[in-house]
Amino acid sequence: MTGFSLPPLNIPTLLRRYDLHPSKGLGQNFLADSHALQKIISIAGLRKVDDVLEIGPGLGSLTRYLALSARSVTAVELDRKLFPALESVLTPYKNVHLVQGDILKLDPAELMESPGYIVVANIPYYITSAVIRHLLEAKRHPIRVVLTVQKEVADRICANPGKMSLLALSVQVYGKPLIGSTIPAEAFFPPPKVDSAVLCIEIYSEPVIPTDSLDQFFTIIKAGFSQKRKMLRNSLSGGLRITPVESERILCAAEIDPQRRAETLSLEEWGNLVKEIQT
Repeated sequence: MTGFSLPPLNIPTLLRRYDLHPSKGLGQNFLADSHALQKIISIAGLRKVDDVLEIGPGLGSLTRYLALSARSVTAVELDRKLFPALESVLTPYKNVHLVQGDILKLDPAELMESPGYIVVANIPYYITSAVIRHLLEAKRHPIRVVLTVQKEVADRICANPGKMSLLALSVQVYGKPLIGSTIPAEAFFPPPKVDSAVLCIEIYSEPVIPTDSLDQFFTIIKAGFSQKRKMLRNSLSGGLRITPVESERILCAAEIDPQRRAETLSLEEWGNLVKEIQT
């Protein structure tokens, strides 16, 4: 835990004062529970020398804890309507820099001047994969990413071979994910329909797949999962627009049974497949 506690924000009162309504389209479920906020800070492992990039500060509940735990916080919020309330909440915290914009259209290397920064974010499921890839393909990527996401999504990201998915592979190629804690739906306002989890991804210094092969890697795994109920021989054939015979030849050369399905392959096996296709 953080060792300190802040008075919880009265989210309904703030929303009424500034005539705000949570947007379902933007996935706005504001986290207000002090215990949950302290858990996130603890999992993030912040020190006073750390610089933090926060995505989606919302009304600033978590931002306040980040400001007290780190050297600086750069908080990127898409919804400009939240800014009057957000600025009022964060007035006491001089080490917070607010940015209005879409993180997917901003360069993290321009937002964060120093390497070794940490990302903390409470993001909607539909942008999870895109945000992670955007952050980790940046010229200056974080050393740790802490995401509050739907528990089901966190479970999928941490999956092992047998239950692998596009999302799991797109994260595990960059770092090691683990679930640090779960957060019940009632900790949010308004409460979502499902529980959430705090996912911590320790980022590797280099991706598991060589950087110059990443585009090929993503092309291949998308092909493999394009018809995931089919055998790899057929899904790769359709997705890569090659003949089933050629697909089978490549799989056998990579020492992968053509009758297996995409979800059963390990990251290492996908890497072997990339190498085989590139030769």
